[in-house]
Amino acid sequence: MNLLHTSDWHLGRTLYGRRRHEEFAAFLDWLAETIERHAVDVLLVAGDVFDTSAPGPRVQALYYRFLCRVAASRCRHAVVIAGNHDSPAFLDAPRELLKALDVHVVGQASEDPADEVIVLPDAQGAPALIVCAVPYLRDRDIRAAEAGESQEDKERKLLEGIAAHYASVAALAGERRAELGAEIPIVAMGHLFTVGGHTVEGDGVRELYVGSLAHVAAGIFPPNLDYLALGHLHAPQKVGGSEVMRYSGSPLPMGFGEAARRKSVCLVTMGRAAPPAVRLLEVPVFQKLERIRGDLDAISRRLLELRADDASSWLEVIYEGEDIVTDLRLRLDAAVEGSRLEILRVRNSRIIDRALGRFHAEETLDDLDVHDVFARCLDAHEVPEEQRPELLRAYRETLRSLEQDERQAQ
Repeated sequence: MNLLHTSDWHLGRTLYGRRRHEEFAAFLDWLAETIERHAVDVLLVAGDVFDTSAPGPRVQALYYRFLCRVAASRCRHAVVIAGNHDSPAFLDAPRELLKALDVHVVGQASEDPADEVIVLPDAQGAPALIVCAVPYLRDRDIRAAEAGESQEDKERKLLEGIAAHYASVAALAGERRAELGAEIPIVAMGHLFTVGGHTVEGDGVRELYVGSLAHVAAGIFPPNLDYLALGHLHAPQKVGGSEVMRYSGSPLPMGFGEAARRKSVCLVTMGRAAPPAVRLLEVPVFQKLERIRGDLDAISRRLLELRADDASSWLEVIYEGEDIVTDLRLRLDAAVEGSRLEILRVRNSRIIDRALGRFHAEETLDDLDVHDVFARCLDAHEVPEEQRPELLRAYRETLRSLEQDERQAQ
């Protein structure tokens, strides 16, 4: 039996205001073709299908069209769990309808762990695979809050609750396997942050629990699992060095920090007489991203090289020269005019340093929120106090308008 493990699609995500529908559509087309090419029997989607809890109609259409295409293919089953970005209720709403297409959705943890144990039959109707489909476990799913508890108590209870939940679901899966009287493989799914898992600057991975790291040790996963398909971390990686405990990673780079990183999905071949064999299938690049950094000469040289290659790329430019260049954006736009290059973001480190004031050497823009930055800019330009209230009001209105536009774009 061939399984394909993927996660963290983040359908609907934008990149500095640019919508990425064409990229998402191209990825889903490639994924459907890959399922056919590699004779995939079961598709596992380990959470964060969508980037927001309320995806727009165009984003939903991509998802449902893909599921219909998979249902019409040789792939017999798809199992989808919710991630921390997904709305459990939204994913679960059509679950009974999707079940008729052999698409099994688990959006929210159930009080009965048996609801997360799914037995999948083969083409002849015989049980062939047991899936422990554990969605992202929200705080309220796994621990009861108590008055006066410390942060250490909260974190301990979170980790104990996650471990207990997986133990219960895996134990039920073992019982089902014993009842069926066959050595059926057991696969678990999850959406969480494991100890030692690595992230990349700008990849958009969030901590899962407020005020707590709550990173899960690999040892909490029961030993009767033949494969563990995880989501949440966007870089493909093993858990604790295990070949059969993996994050597939996101199929598209979520930010320019991932521009040079190869993306992949996991093709897992299961057999009753042999351990699972895992092969990474590289996802094509559907939209080139590149981060260019340096002084003005270095940036200009790289832009000329890209123009000469007739590259079609989205760019982030980070100016790190010693000279203050106040018209940097105008110069860069002129350098790419008439080409297939598009600059999505310009970071002028010299201007930023001046705006921040650099009262502390270790302070960076990431340490401040959007309101702090605007206040620093007012200070840097010595704006009179009497003019500030009106400027602050206009700034807040601008932020609200941008947030509204972003929600509508989803």
